[in-house]
Amino acid sequence: MTAGAASPRAGGTLAGIVLAVAACACFASLDTTTKFISASVPLLMALWFRYAFQAVATTVVVLPLRGMSALRTMHPKFQCLRGLLLLASSLFAFASLKHMPVGEFTAIVMITPLAITVLAATVLKEKVSAMRWALVAGGFAGTLVIIRPGGETFQWASLLPIGLVASNAWFQVLTSKLARTEDPFTMHLYTGWVGTLAATVALPFVWTTQLDAWLWAALCFMGVMATVGHFMLILAYQRAPAATLTPFLYAQIAFAMLGGWLVFSHVPDGWSVLGIATIAVCGAGGAWLTVRESRRVPEPVEA
Repeated sequence: MTAGAASPRAGGTLAGIVLAVAACACFASLDTTTKFISASVPLLMALWFRYAFQAVATTVVVLPLRGMSALRTMHPKFQCLRGLLLLASSLFAFASLKHMPVGEFTAIVMITPLAITVLAATVLKEKVSAMRWALVAGGFAGTLVIIRPGGETFQWASLLPIGLVASNAWFQVLTSKLARTEDPFTMHLYTGWVGTLAATVALPFVWTTQLDAWLWAALCFMGVMATVGHFMLILAYQRAPAATLTPFLYAQIAFAMLGGWLVFSHVPDGWSVLGIATIAVCGAGGAWLTVRESRRVPEPVEA
């Protein structure tokens, strides 16, 4: 191989990074559209539409490829729990976006990896270094700077993303456990249908047809962005390690701020920018620690 040629492994990693960044753009578009329709569409109806679209699209793609074997799982109860946790995360997200700017909301949500560190130490009894605890503290401080409890800009809705972080952290921990034995496409399939069936319970009480064509189009766009974003993320993780991709996931903050500016003409104030930057730095620092720790392999002992 020549010096200028890229190895297949390097090419796969680059493709994974590109897919991860594209997924972030899809998720930011989903959040921006969610905020746009939140003033006109009932929250639970929008939530049902988002999951129903994903469930149907995933089924159409997965079943022809895998057949009925895609439904086989060793842990049906945990699959259902995982689906309900993601539904709870989406519910918190939709409620938060109705009251918060997209950029600030996204930044708070991005402390989820730091929250997982807390769960790993307290629930899973894993050893956490002092540096990781410092990053957790920094991310929490950045969140407080954005929310500013007790300040003039504080509102109770600013606490909703914290509920999202908690439910999403548990979702991620459960995902990491199931991924050891479960097919990722099976997990994606169950996630969509569990969310759809659970949201269907409330649908008769919130359904309305008094929406203009733009709102129906926006609902469809939400479903497309959620489905495509999750598929891209699955493909990204198939091509590159999570530790490599995590720093690039913070690109979602930039996409969210861009969407907030283009659609709502919102520009975060100085304190919010400081909090967003603090969260991004601490999150990227956590990813860097993961990469460094993963490279610490024992050297072979010479004979």
